[in-house]
Amino acid sequence: MSASPRTLIPFADDATVQTLGPLTVENGTERVVLHGSLELARDRLSLERARALRRILDAVVTALEGQDLPEEAPRPEGRTQSVKNPFG
Repeated sequence: MSASPRTLIPFADDATVQTLGPLTVENGTERVVLHGSLELARDRLSLERARALRRILDAVVTALEGQDLPEEAPRPEGRTQSVKNPFG
């Protein structure tokens, strides 16, 4: 398992990334995003990864429980622009 040298504090910054095998957890001030997949087998490495994931999710839940939350957060507006079709 690899992890960033910085501890992930949910919603504290837009820079911290933590990896659990092929699963990546990206911190953001508005969202915490999980990318990839995580396969857990009956082995010590899987136990370590499962515990790390639980710590991250427990921290996210704790951070959310301490706030007055809307029913659903607005989706961020993406920057899009039209470009000329290079094939047409």
